[in-house]
Amino acid sequence: MAETAETQQADSRQAARAERRAARLAKQIGAFAKAHGGAEGQLAYIGQTGTRIVLVGEDGGWGDLVAPSYAVAESAAQKSGITMHESFDGEFAAKVRTGPYEWTRMAGIQVGGPANKA
Repeated sequence: MAETAETQQADSRQAARAERRAARLAKQIGAFAKAHGGAEGQLAYIGQTGTRIVLVGEDGGWGDLVAPSYAVAESAAQKSGITMHESFDGEFAAKVRTGPYEWTRMAGIQVGGPANKA
């Protein structure tokens, strides 16, 4: 009987922690959306590490956050109120704007391009 109570208490603490994490992520998503004139997102499962919340602003700016689980990421996205997409393709992907930093960084990593000096 005591083990059951301890298990329930541990589950309750874990649920409360997940809820706090989702609230923090939702706040960060909201700040991103405010800074970029609105935002849309997509959830990408990345294995045991968690779930990536990919964000694309209305101005083409982009970024991401990592949640410890898909459930936490989904809750955060729902709390933030942004539009979510099932996949990162089509019109959604076309909104992303990259600049010199990204192109230099990609070239430097993939094909021996110039070092990133930003």
